[in-house]
Amino acid sequence: METIEVEVDPSDGGFDPARLERLGTHLHRYVDDGRFPGTNVLVSRGGKVVYHDVYGYRDIERSLPVESDTIYRFYSMTKPVTSIALMQLYEKGLLQLRDPISKWIPAFADTRVFVGGDATKPETREPLREISVHDLLTHTSGLTYHFHMANTVDEMYRRAGFEWTKSPGDLENQCNVVASLPLLFDPGTEWNYSCSTDVVGRIVELVAGVTLDQYFQDHIFDPLNMTDSGFSVPENERERFASCYYPDAKSLKATLLDDAQRSRYLREPTALSGGGGLVSTLGDYHRFTQALRNGGELEGQRIIGRKTLDFMTSNHLPGGVDLTEYGRPLFSETAYDGVGFGLGFSVVIDPVKAKVLSQKGEYAWGGAASTAFWVDPVEDVTVIFLTQLLPSSTHPIRSEMKSLVYQAFV
Repeated sequence: METIEVEVDPSDGGFDPARLERLGTHLHRYVDDGRFPGTNVLVSRGGKVVYHDVYGYRDIERSLPVESDTIYRFYSMTKPVTSIALMQLYEKGLLQLRDPISKWIPAFADTRVFVGGDATKPETREPLREISVHDLLTHTSGLTYHFHMANTVDEMYRRAGFEWTKSPGDLENQCNVVASLPLLFDPGTEWNYSCSTDVVGRIVELVAGVTLDQYFQDHIFDPLNMTDSGFSVPENERERFASCYYPDAKSLKATLLDDAQRSRYLREPTALSGGGGLVSTLGDYHRFTQALRNGGELEGQRIIGRKTLDFMTSNHLPGGVDLTEYGRPLFSETAYDGVGFGLGFSVVIDPVKAKVLSQKGEYAWGGAASTAFWVDPVEDVTVIFLTQLLPSSTHPIRSEMKSLVYQAFV
């Protein structure tokens, strides 16, 4: 079993040990009262683990505890990996951010913008311009998600076969279906959390000439020695896989949603979702975040250039505005106030406006089952939190964790 050792005493890492322990105490309450099945959290500073805590169950029904090497559904924490993959190709000169995506997926040349009507008879018009690679990476493409339940275009996605547990065919077909549906708005004019990163994954495949899983393996997982990451759980590792839960409507107690021993993640998926398909472990994702905090390199293996990563983790919203000013008030895996967006990452631009104890320049993302990570390049801190509870909006755990980590600095 993979173990994660605390490498530096919290006090030597600039933390008050007693105050940092408040993090574990708080998370344990979530487990003890039944809101979370179990928790797995890691804090590092200067590239060294200063705190690691596992608590509760990966499978409540079978009384199987969370362990360091428990395998989780990472959902949208796949997005930063996919974004890094595309920017690796950018670094090789194989694409430009201004390129229209119809260069690789011709169906997007004919995409139109929704202006009225209903899901069966939509009224549309020509967009001011085509979707670019940059639009996909920044979620300013005009695409959406079926699960927003916020507008007619979302409904059209559902009618086209997009559901939480299935979608219309493989990744190639999915992209063609999306291209046939209208955009919410003209590309580059608003921010809307969407399936854009799935399209990014397809472009990676087309530019690199290999499937997305093979590209990840060759260019990210193998170089970083991420041995437990992929789009499905191997048969011989299924005992390590966590079950997934949802909150009971009345009690909020974690209730079984996806049994680890019967999950679709035990089979190869029909479509490789660059927006939300990966399973992984705390140890593997820690290696990914350590490469990020180290400017794109870990143990002599560079996955992205330092300047490229700086560029990706800058706010790309026009005029330096935050998501409140530029985004639609829908669900996403980040707060809106005081938070901008880069190429695959949210970026804190104003902690005071965010009203969360945090650091300007901190970049992050999360997953639908309440998982989250952030990298703080100023304080040289990385934090990863893992559990399995859908949806991630159930509890304010991400903002709570920020205050719990930062209050412990000395």
